[in-house]
Amino acid sequence: MTSQPSRLVLALFAVVVSMGARADTMSPVGAWTTIDDETSKPKSVVRITEKDGVISGAVEKIFDPAKQDSKCDECPSDDPRKGKPVIGMTILNGLKKEGDNVYAGGTILDPANGKTYNAKVTLIEGGKKLEMRGSILFFGRTQTWVRAE
Repeated sequence: MTSQPSRLVLALFAVVVSMGARADTMSPVGAWTTIDDETSKPKSVVRITEKDGVISGAVEKIFDPAKQDSKCDECPSDDPRKGKPVIGMTILNGLKKEGDNVYAGGTILDPANGKTYNAKVTLIEGGKKLEMRGSILFFGRTQTWVRAE
């Protein structure tokens, strides 16, 4: 026979463990499928990592077979990524946590046009999706990325 205090301790332990699991899913760290704005089809997979509280992201996969060998030909000549393969390229840099589920203060590169934008990511839907906002001053666009793993 189990006593009431033992059941209470087990129940509290279960709640704490489930909260910890949820906290992990609310991190942007992991693989994210980017969605093409025009076709609404998966475009690439970006792997987001964290080091010392700063997140960055590199292109891990490109879905379009015709773009597998893409290079950042449009990157400025002073950018070390100029002419380098997009797969493996770090495109998201320097974001730090700014609030609940919000990371900002960094940049994102669009390898298709070589332009760098201010970046802000917000985890939504319990960490299953990520809103990526790229902007210059007040102008920008937001994409929704879907957790790939």
